[in-house]
Amino acid sequence: MPTESDLLSGYPAELPISAREVETAVQASQRDLPRIFVVLDDDPTGTQSVADLPVLTRWEVEDFSWAFRQGKPAVYVLTNTRSLDEPEAAARNEEIVRNALTAAAAEPAAVHVSFVSRSDSTLRGHYPLEPDIIAATVLEATGEATDGVVIVPAFPDAGRVTIGGVHYVRAPDAGAGRLVPVSDTEFAQDATFGYRNASLAHYVEEKSGGRVPADSVIVLDLGIIRAGSTGGGPAASAKAIADAIDGATDATPIVADIVTENDLRALALGLDEAERRGRKLLYRVGPPFMRARIGQDIRTELTGDEAYAGHEPSTAGGLIVVGSHVGVTTRQLRILTEQHERAHIIEIDVEQLLDERAAHHLDGIVGEVVARLAEGDVILHTSRLLVRTSDAAASLRIARTVSAAVVAVVNRSLKIFPPRFVIAKGGITSSDVAAHGLQIRRAIVRGPMLPGIVSLWEPVDGPAKGIPYVVFAGNVGDDSSLAQVARKLSATF
Repeated sequence: MPTESDLLSGYPAELPISAREVETAVQASQRDLPRIFVVLDDDPTGTQSVADLPVLTRWEVEDFSWAFRQGKPAVYVLTNTRSLDEPEAAARNEEIVRNALTAAAAEPAAVHVSFVSRSDSTLRGHYPLEPDIIAATVLEATGEATDGVVIVPAFPDAGRVTIGGVHYVRAPDAGAGRLVPVSDTEFAQDATFGYRNASLAHYVEEKSGGRVPADSVIVLDLGIIRAGSTGGGPAASAKAIADAIDGATDATPIVADIVTENDLRALALGLDEAERRGRKLLYRVGPPFMRARIGQDIRTELTGDEAYAGHEPSTAGGLIVVGSHVGVTTRQLRILTEQHERAHIIEIDVEQLLDERAAHHLDGIVGEVVARLAEGDVILHTSRLLVRTSDAAASLRIARTVSAAVVAVVNRSLKIFPPRFVIAKGGITSSDVAAHGLQIRRAIVRGPMLPGIVSLWEPVDGPAKGIPYVVFAGNVGDDSSLAQVARKLSATF
């Protein structure tokens, strides 16, 4: 198992670049035609790296019009496509792109929309389907062809880095500085979105069924990303990156090495330069890419007081909902229940959800949640025994059934006894809780609850207005992270 230092030994040092440098460059390039990035986020955890941006769980034209009027450089749209099958995911991507373009065309001042397909930093999701659909829809609607699809899954805050075109996960348990190819992790065994390759070029070939050969993928390695560190500074890196993708055409995949925030900012400058030269780019990225691309600084983690700013906290207990089944989530749940001795722990039995007992079981869960919220915090989690099937479509159906049950409990409880706060752990879980459980249509992402990870939303409409909502990805944080976030918001922890 390689160490990070070993893999980096042949590359230049990172080049210090401030967020302000990127922001200034982006603003200069958009002086004549302002641009808004529309981020199609396949689950809501992509917002964990940004702050003060609008987020939508619905995508009618009027929703985009509201978001565009916020005057921000990007808007997130919660597609939840990781919970859908391919035809449904394709239809949803197309609808969102068309509505965004319609809303942009109706704006009083001209605005250009660029599209970002945000997905998992461990390579799970509908690839290449989603960027293919976005590119095809943009071409049909506007006549603009996509030259390159920039693939940047790296998420350094959460320990996912790309070196030499290979995507790795930092593995503290394996020893200091050790990196594990993402193909050797539990994430690659996903029942629906599994894969064999950590080399991103070969991942592209694998997922495209051979339609895109690995040797046709442009790889921006750290030698290119950090070109300016040996002389010339940020401008030299930007030129090297733009030069490397000058030949991109017909949606050529472009993968990028990323280890640090400085690497992301260097890439942002290079992509901005490439677009100034006329390259039409689409993005398939992990969470921190947009922060760097728009020149947003890393926001410090929010305090409990900041989470409730402008609202008087309820005297009810908070609701912590855990649906994800990845190993780190189960460990976080264990630490939370051990440390939060005053919380009430309620389990949803997945096996009962899959047979005739479902309705009775849910009625009992709702009654217990409401009663316990009057006394303090409630930890609501699905049973930890994962019901498995070898059929990807069946796995999705089970996941939807479980998520629908969680949503029903949250929604029915909200209407009877609104909680002080809500934390949702897991991608599909947090998406469905937001859109359906709490009926959030529009919100503002306020910032992270932990450094670089875990997003706090402020709902601006619906029955959850004024209730802090925390979106917590299933695959991020250390074993105590869930407890840390709950402690900030709880009145009894």
